[in-house]
Amino acid sequence: MAGWLKALAYGAGGVAVAGLAALVALQERLVYVPVLPGLARAYPITPARLRLAYEDVWLRSADGVRLHSWFIRHSPTCRGPTILFFQENAGNIAHRLEFVRLMMQRLQCNVFMLSYRGYGESEGYPSQKGITYDAQAALDHLAQRKDIDTSCIVIFGRSLGGAVGAVLAKNNPDKVAALILENTFTSILDMAGIMLPFLRWFIGGSTSKGPKLLNCVVRSPWSTLDIVGEVKQPILFLSGLQDELVPPSHMKMLYDKAVEHNRNCRFVDFPSGMHMDTWMSGGDRYWRAIQLFLDQYAPEVQSRDASFKSEISEDAKVVNIFRGCSPACPAATFAPGLGISQSQFVHEQIYPLD
Repeated sequence: MAGWLKALAYGAGGVAVAGLAALVALQERLVYVPVLPGLARAYPITPARLRLAYEDVWLRSADGVRLHSWFIRHSPTCRGPTILFFQENAGNIAHRLEFVRLMMQRLQCNVFMLSYRGYGESEGYPSQKGITYDAQAALDHLAQRKDIDTSCIVIFGRSLGGAVGAVLAKNNPDKVAALILENTFTSILDMAGIMLPFLRWFIGGSTSKGPKLLNCVVRSPWSTLDIVGEVKQPILFLSGLQDELVPPSHMKMLYDKAVEHNRNCRFVDFPSGMHMDTWMSGGDRYWRAIQLFLDQYAPEVQSRDASFKSEISEDAKVVNIFRGCSPACPAATFAPGLGISQSQFVHEQIYPLD
């Protein structure tokens, strides 16, 4: 009997070790999913399919990897911001084109879409260090362009893209005007315990109470919670409260961390927003929240969606609620007629999540 129990214990231990070894060896395949199941790696469409004027831009990262991207121009006379968009972990930039088309229409902006290494037509294999290089290459390219206002480059990152964008904003306070985060996690370390509950005893982020014995073997921790507190630029947090992948509490923790040292933080949640569809379920309120944020922190914006402009003039009582701005920064405003309350645009705690 004792021999049988001993053999069982050895067997269980062996399976556990083999499982953990597989997780360590294959972790990039769990974090990065360049090809969706059943689909090809190639772009299913290009911006031309949606009648968007664009150019293919080829970049070279600091470590020599060749990267592909799209620069999509709103119009030759557009004086709005340029959005540097970082996508989620699965699929490629072509799968985000409908979102980008609507973004350009509503916000009157240019958009730069980067294919991470290993995604789309970019070469290489994804990793945290590599994608950080990729993001820097994209920003450096935008910063030297002569056909955009380089003082109004705004980073927009969703999910994994938010982690990428936070690192880039932290490292480039003089090149990035503002940061927008949507449904972003506190860290991959925390997400590991959510996706695979048994791992929470071995892996965890800065808020974890576990022993964190295997943190040292995680090659892409993406510890956004540790980074966001060092971002100096204004930050807009967009949180879908029905997010089925990243717990909404992660966005609230990111906001709470950021606002400790950055008074220019805004938090807006969307009760029906899920991980990938907050921009759809949020409707007009979603785009108005972003527009108000850009109006304040991208002051070169000269035009906006016609209906939105009409609603501003007819329904909105503009109130100065934010004092102490720099001369280049207009006073913060809120518009009750647009469904954006004053409390959503001040730097205090806004939405309890319990």
